[in-house]
Amino acid sequence: MKILKFLFITILLAVFAFAAWVYYPQYQLSKLKSKGTEERNMTTINTQSYLEYYKDSAKTQLNHLALGDSIIKGYGVSPDQNLVSHFSYSLENSIQKPVTFQNEGINGITSSTLHSLITEGSYNEAIKKADIVTINIGGNDILKMAASAGNRDMLSALKSFDELQSTFSNNLTGISKYITELNPDATILFLELYNPLPEKSPFYSLGTKLLPQWNLMIYQISSEIPSSLVVETTRVINNQNLNYLSPDGIHPNSSGYSAISEQMMYQFENNNSPV
Repeated sequence: MKILKFLFITILLAVFAFAAWVYYPQYQLSKLKSKGTEERNMTTINTQSYLEYYKDSAKTQLNHLALGDSIIKGYGVSPDQNLVSHFSYSLENSIQKPVTFQNEGINGITSSTLHSLITEGSYNEAIKKADIVTINIGGNDILKMAASAGNRDMLSALKSFDELQSTFSNNLTGISKYITELNPDATILFLELYNPLPEKSPFYSLGTKLLPQWNLMIYQISSEIPSSLVVETTRVINNQNLNYLSPDGIHPNSSGYSAISEQMMYQFENNNSPV
């Protein structure tokens, strides 16, 4: 009887621990987003949106540097239809100043590789002259872990996920620190990771539960940088807007990249610049 009681308590604790592991990050993420909304609504006479700040600045042109994976590269679309082009052209039209852009997206790149490239100085000159740095990274970390998972049991898979999260967090922290030390005046735009799976997919629910943990780290890292925003990509790329995805079901199509760009512009217009 004592053994059965012990097993029952052990299983119950395991269930509670797993629930906390899954749902607490969602709660924290929701709080961070709500805090951002409250701060946007707390305007004073001296506040300016990012859009107003760049429009009124003495600079005659802006430089936009984009770093990351295939979402930055613009996989599946022509160069003039990718995210970086869409956003740069939209910003240029809004502030009535030229916006030059440098797209350094690399298909298949992981956060570890991007961290190495940046900290080894591969983009030093581009970072130094950038007014805006857009970063999208982490999706390939997850995809490569999933591909190598094979037939591992759930405990091993969750342990691998935790280890991968820690590596990703360290990489993104290192990337952010390097950029801000090299150019403390640059605004950094981080993109949320999104779940491209349709609701009927057997993996949709798992992705919905795990991705908030990933995005929470992005928000936490962004919160340590005064001039930084997290683009709420999940508002536009989700199971309600599958028409924004390309035939591969993962990458955005031209309309999807345009929609993310519009979200970036919306946040640029509705978030206060710290400067």
